[in-house]
Amino acid sequence: MSRLKEQFKIGEIFTYFIRVFQKPKPGAPTNFNIRTMHTINKISIVMFLFCILVMLYRAFLR
Repeated sequence: MSRLKEQFKIGEIFTYFIRVFQKPKPGAPTNFNIRTMHTINKISIVMFLFCILVMLYRAFLR
């Protein structure tokens, strides 16, 4: 049962969502690749949340 519980941990996912939208730490290494990766992640998270909202809106209207 503990292995199944470990598979469905979502706390780490939410902390990543919060961390992506925060300003970078002053001592953190930055280069073009890391900034690009985080920008793409931000765009995909926003698009995902928007799509979830659209799907919920459509589900409640039917």
